[in-house]
Amino acid sequence: MTNDLMVPTDIEIARSARMKRISEIASSLGLAEEEWEAYGKYKAKVDLAVLRRLAAKPDGKLILVTAINPTAAGEGKTTVSVGLGQALNRIGKKTVTALREPSLGPVFGMKGGATGGGYSQVVPMEDINLHFTGDFHAITSAHNLLAALLDNHIQQGNALGIDPRRIVWKRVLDINDRTLRQVVIGLGGQTNGVPREDGFDITVASEVMAILCLARDLQDLKESLGRMLVAYTYDNRPVYAGDLEAEGAMTLLLKDAIKPNLVQTLENTPALIHGGPFANIAHGCNSLLATQMAVKLGEYAVTEAGFGADLGAEKFFHIKCRKGGLRPSAVVVVATIRALKLHGGAGKDRLNEENKEALSKGFRNLEKHLDTVSKFGLPYVVALNRFQSDLDLEVQLFGRLCTDRNIPFAETDVWRQGGEGAVELANKVVQLAESGGKFELLYDQTLPIDEKIEIIAREVYGADGVQFTPEARKQIAICVQHGWDQLPICVAKTQYSLSDNPQLIGRPHSFTITVREIRPKLGAGFLVALTGDILTMPGLPKRPAALNMDIDPYGNITGLF
Repeated sequence: MTNDLMVPTDIEIARSARMKRISEIASSLGLAEEEWEAYGKYKAKVDLAVLRRLAAKPDGKLILVTAINPTAAGEGKTTVSVGLGQALNRIGKKTVTALREPSLGPVFGMKGGATGGGYSQVVPMEDINLHFTGDFHAITSAHNLLAALLDNHIQQGNALGIDPRRIVWKRVLDINDRTLRQVVIGLGGQTNGVPREDGFDITVASEVMAILCLARDLQDLKESLGRMLVAYTYDNRPVYAGDLEAEGAMTLLLKDAIKPNLVQTLENTPALIHGGPFANIAHGCNSLLATQMAVKLGEYAVTEAGFGADLGAEKFFHIKCRKGGLRPSAVVVVATIRALKLHGGAGKDRLNEENKEALSKGFRNLEKHLDTVSKFGLPYVVALNRFQSDLDLEVQLFGRLCTDRNIPFAETDVWRQGGEGAVELANKVVQLAESGGKFELLYDQTLPIDEKIEIIAREVYGADGVQFTPEARKQIAICVQHGWDQLPICVAKTQYSLSDNPQLIGRPHSFTITVREIRPKLGAGFLVALTGDILTMPGLPKRPAALNMDIDPYGNITGLF
């Protein structure tokens, strides 16, 4: 085991990596030269023709990595996903990892990048965490093109009769900026447009992002963009992006962004990094196309879904698997000692102190997530992601808690050891995946809207029921009126609790979920049920991560993590 004090920073490790040329990675997957396009030496776009060529090939085993409710710093789910992929390759299973692209909001905000950590990273780390291949910029541009066309339509005579007070299409930016949540546009006289209230969401909350990540191909992308709801008319008729004839030009901007990005891990495991909708706002998974490629190109495909099983995994199953016909083989649930102690009542500033009572009490949060996974008929294994601050006595207690409850688990040390630190986990994953499960969904999408939400609240969160505000009830009625009710549900909820209250930690009982708003995402093909105080444009913390970042005259980056 590597000495804790000897482990360099993530960016130092990434910079010293012995990367293979992307041509070697593509060749290892059996990709023909015409099926990929290099973006420099170590990145490539993979053409969708690969899926057509491999359509008749049986899918590999799909492994989902999810987690318990996290601390604010996250529990290393991406790091475990990368380490597991490396470990599966070490034991002789041809594996492809499929992950989300990082958003610049968290990169420059509080949470940092999303390329893993230590010796379980995807590289080139700096490129992936920053502009990468430009996918998010393309999504931002396509989204804002529609906003510009909408306002121009009103300025040029408003033939559709759009009510400026009932426009639901905001603008987006991939930077945390709270001052843009509510703005007024069109000031300065007649030539500057029609004054109205507007606002910005972060790019990863854009419906265009969700559509790109659920599209089957370019034509499906174009048709889905045309179905997006953008406004209502003075006589209450819905207006779609297709009514503004915007979908063609928007698709042009996304013609390259729809292609998954091929990179590699520190151990040269192929990785498809593509798309990145937020999990507490949208469905929190990498693109359907990247995952479909991964299961066709590998014996095993490791993918993740954002935050805990109450958010990412539930949406992965009900939205992504439903849309793409995916059949997961097994689930890895990531837990950490610090998060369990937090859920057991330990103070946020005392998580590194021994507290076996808090650990035992907080274990109930993990049990609820495992209960949720089992309801989908899938076998699971818990991955205890070890941190250097973990105390051996508490790790041993965790093992006893799992053993006493017949919960399969494996300690992982992928941050310090890379794939070697997850070989035990990989062997257990293979055993589970080959034993098979009977994957099933918890609700039929043709059920009434309120029933679908209540099933999620009861079965996944453990709530007693759901309360709907008068505004939400009104919006449900509108959805029924226009035939939008037979769609899956995407709950926008805090990631820190099984409930809609971030302060209600552990495994709460006797609580209800309050749905305050229903937002139709008709292009993406789901209805968003907003709970709590979820923001679609985050703000920066008191000291943003950006303040610690710099670059020297030779182009060497520091402070990125």
